[in-house]
Amino acid sequence: MSLQTIEQYIAEQLPNVTTLDHFGYRFFFYETDQVLPFTTIAASDNEYDKISNLDRDGVFRVNIGVSKDTYNKLFADIKTGWDYTELNRFMPHPDYAAQYFICVLNPEGEQLVKTIKFIEEAHLVAKNRFDRKQSAKMRKPE
Repeated sequence: MSLQTIEQYIAEQLPNVTTLDHFGYRFFFYETDQVLPFTTIAASDNEYDKISNLDRDGVFRVNIGVSKDTYNKLFADIKTGWDYTELNRFMPHPDYAAQYFICVLNPEGEQLVKTIKFIEEAHLVAKNRFDRKQSAKMRKPE
């Protein structure tokens, strides 16, 4: 199952990852930065998010915070008309597209391979953001 593949990959292959489970989501953060996850996995609908009909048996959505460049390459020509219940298709996140989040329901085959690559990129984006924050803290006079 691709859900187990994704969670196992993050746990075993990406360093310095912390997780938090809340509202039916599993949030993946870099280090102690618990503000913006680099990836989330939603396995059920909740009162804030029902757009993907995740209460269907076995359906889950992976949300990934990619770079602006990657986001723009993926969706340069397509701006509207998304069916957020469609399986195995990359789409702009229904709520966090402005923060360059993409999503995919139940990725399989080539889409699963791409999902892992996008998660790797998101992890690097989160690491760079964390490192910048740490550097800024160190430069700040007390």
